[in-house]
Amino acid sequence: MYTIRMVSVGLLLCLISCWSWSAMAKLEEKFSWKQLAFDWPSTKAEEEAKANGHYIEDNNLPLGVERWQNRIFVTVPRWKAGVAATLNYIDLTSTEKSPKLHPYPSWEANTLPIDVKPQDQKTPSGGRLDADKAQDAGIQLKDNATIISTFRIQVDVCDRLWVLDTGLADILGSPKQITPNSILVFDLKTDTLLRRFTIPADQSKEDSFFANIVVDADRSECQDAFAYVPDLGAYGVIVYSLRKDKSYRVKHNFFHFDPLQGDFNVGGVNFQWTDGVFGLAVGPMNPDHSKDIYFHALASTKEFKVSNRVLQNESHVTGGDSYYDFKYVGDRGMNGQSTAEVFDPETGVIFYTQVNKDAIACWNIKRPYTPDTQGLIDSDSHTLVFPNDMKIDSEGTIWVLSDRMPTYLYKELDPSAINYRILMGNNRDLIKGSPCEM
Repeated sequence: MYTIRMVSVGLLLCLISCWSWSAMAKLEEKFSWKQLAFDWPSTKAEEEAKANGHYIEDNNLPLGVERWQNRIFVTVPRWKAGVAATLNYIDLTSTEKSPKLHPYPSWEANTLPIDVKPQDQKTPSGGRLDADKAQDAGIQLKDNATIISTFRIQVDVCDRLWVLDTGLADILGSPKQITPNSILVFDLKTDTLLRRFTIPADQSKEDSFFANIVVDADRSECQDAFAYVPDLGAYGVIVYSLRKDKSYRVKHNFFHFDPLQGDFNVGGVNFQWTDGVFGLAVGPMNPDHSKDIYFHALASTKEFKVSNRVLQNESHVTGGDSYYDFKYVGDRGMNGQSTAEVFDPETGVIFYTQVNKDAIACWNIKRPYTPDTQGLIDSDSHTLVFPNDMKIDSEGTIWVLSDRMPTYLYKELDPSAINYRILMGNNRDLIKGSPCEM
């Protein structure tokens, strides 16, 4: 009888545990595509683009995501020739599961000023690292709102869209540096360009690769905004002041990759990367009105932070006396490599991707940073293969874009299968029952 009761109690506890886990919210699939489609001006324009190689469906891979009001922005970097438009948006009110992408701010702004023909060669075995050196096209743009190729974007609290334009087209084919790396700022209420800033050539290195931008702004002081642009290829961070319209380069050992954490296995593809600082998140306002900037390298499992006052003090942070101002936060543990992180002011939680785990995880900044205090809030080897980017909007909704990028880079995507997804979930629902809930 005692044995039977113990088994019954054990079974009950198991059922309760399983029910509790299944009751936790998971990300909901909002949009998905086998291949991206665009809202062309006409059927004839689309046919002509396909005929001359300006639109090759297989080559259009979504990467960055962001939300503003009823728009979901999606970036499509020009990894290869044939990308229709690099910066786009979707109408959030769309009832279509695979809606067409609308170029932003216009088709004209997404049209390359030179003709880039598709190449016959396959992707280099090392991806971006083994690609040919980019040729300088020496182009003077007719319109400063032109965007050549963007990976990540961010909307700030002042209703502005910040875009990091690499100026680089056909990265994996015959790379062409059409324009220098630039920061573009758009007024989302009028869809007009407010600022275009070219990152000075002496702030880039031979291996530089800029693929992210994080904005530090307060609604009461919109003109005092700063942008942080990580250089994952040459291990630095560009700090840009909107008010001064000036930038400078910051270097630190913590920006480098971890040589023991450069091995990746994603969606059946094994590859090795040496990507340095990439993910950044702006923390909450501290009592002294400073903010901590959290950051990590992509090929690493460690998290670091530094005060925004340090980063924004050019003479101090570039003068050689700021080394100890950068702090080690902790380690995410085995297979904890992450492409993106965002801070949620409502819950005090940093949400981040886990590319080697096909997952999204979280950490409450009030807790120590250890593997035990990290919450794995969703993992799916079908829908979350390479969660590339994520954002949180003002309503507490988490947006995640997964795109199977390693398969796109090193093998071939199946055009008959769903390859790209945008998923969403409520912040509090996602952390319920996890170590992130307090």
